[in-house]
Amino acid sequence: MDERVMIFIDGSNLYHALKEIIPDRQVNYNELPRKLCGRRNLVRTYFYTVPVTRKSNEETYKKQQQFFSQLTRIAYLETRLGRLVNIKGTWVEKGVDVRIAVDMLSMAVKDNYDTAILVSRDGDFAYAIEAIKDLGKHVEVAHPFRSYHLISSCDKFVPLTSDFLKDCSFIRV
Repeated sequence: MDERVMIFIDGSNLYHALKEIIPDRQVNYNELPRKLCGRRNLVRTYFYTVPVTRKSNEETYKKQQQFFSQLTRIAYLETRLGRLVNIKGTWVEKGVDVRIAVDMLSMAVKDNYDTAILVSRDGDFAYAIEAIKDLGKHVEVAHPFRSYHLISSCDKFVPLTSDFLKDCSFIRV
């Protein structure tokens, strides 16, 4: 039986990390899942983020809408959106982390995958990872930076170095 893989990308988390290690490049979200999956069977990739409002920043809004349009053209990739909430003058991402954890767990329970690859550095996912492993599934974490909580809970850590990403990124326009 071929190993079935699902990939769960914490978009904002990855975006901010990549600005540090490959500031002049942008990830090709068609190629990154393929590279992470390798020769295994990629079932689906989920990309989680929050939409910015047109009111908050017109230019960022337009760029993000173009990005979302590009994502819709990638086979077997679904975009899942959280929301931005203004708390005392600061915009805060809401609903993304819980949705990732719920999706990873519910799809494990439904036996939709053998291995989940989480692309995030958020240590709060360690509890979900442990629950998924208790169901007999494998969990890998891929990110440019290490998180003690995630590394100690996952089965495998894949460092997303600039070398690793060179095959699945392009120069930012």
